[in-house]
Amino acid sequence: MKRFQLFGYLNKDMDLLEKQLYRSVEGGGELLTETSLHLLKAGGKRLRPVFVLMGGKFGEYDLDKLSRVAIPLELIHSASLVHDDVIDDADTRRGEPTVKAKWGDKIAMYTGDYIYAKALALTAGLPNPRIHRILSKAMVEMSIGEMEQIRDFFNCEQTVRHYLRRIRRKTALLIAISCQLGALAAEADEEAVRLLYSYGYNVGMAFQIRDDLLDLSGTEKQIGKPPGSDMRQGNITLPVIYALEDERLRGELLGEIGRIRESRSGTGRAIDLILTGDGIKRAEELASRYVDKALAALDQLPNNRTKRNLRDIAHFVTGRAY
Repeated sequence: MKRFQLFGYLNKDMDLLEKQLYRSVEGGGELLTETSLHLLKAGGKRLRPVFVLMGGKFGEYDLDKLSRVAIPLELIHSASLVHDDVIDDADTRRGEPTVKAKWGDKIAMYTGDYIYAKALALTAGLPNPRIHRILSKAMVEMSIGEMEQIRDFFNCEQTVRHYLRRIRRKTALLIAISCQLGALAAEADEEAVRLLYSYGYNVGMAFQIRDDLLDLSGTEKQIGKPPGSDMRQGNITLPVIYALEDERLRGELLGEIGRIRESRSGTGRAIDLILTGDGIKRAEELASRYVDKALAALDQLPNNRTKRNLRDIAHFVTGRAY
């Protein structure tokens, strides 16, 4: 999926940010520039920059100030994807070959490190020390989340609580601070900053749950990679955890996951088992509860066009009609 197209009034600013994003990774030598641009030009939803700009609409909107937050956040997210693809041995992302697939593990890891460094360099000019503290803390939490995911590869005894803590660190936190830092950079009032963080956190949780559901129930065209890729890589997601709680499915599903661990292929039977239970429905219900919390935070913000768009995005995340 490409950039969100739920609204048009930010498109001009997002187009400018897209060009700045490409320029931001230049200057590191021909190879690092090429590998970084390969990743960025493959596209993406650009959720984090969108949320930064929307957060800025609740204060004094200044694209120059907001870009110094939006671009580093997207770079941090992109760097984490390069590293993820090495860990997961992934050959495609967004329907395109990964950096790892085209240039190998070593080049991919250095590309991720380079993009992280570029993100930090861009934030150096930000005058608000609170923004630096929030960013650095989030990067630490993301690293912990990555380690937790590696530790729990093919761990069929992990709980829903473990899963939620992991996706908080890996996904929800960066979306939450995108909303928060946009408001901070625009000098919005403290209550708006707090509510936007709460909105972003809950949308981020719902977004990751929905993404994990799509990995099992979507098509390769929809998700840009073969269905069941998470399970093949050892990532036990929420619908799988719920399915393992079903005694009717647990024994055979454990056997299928064990077989996948040995061969790293053939997830079809495991997916069929999961789809016969209520794990998909339960995961969808939990995602909806997070969206309800996001909307509750949004309701307390001033009424404006951006608030309506944020509501639309929250509904879009879980495929609700609106």
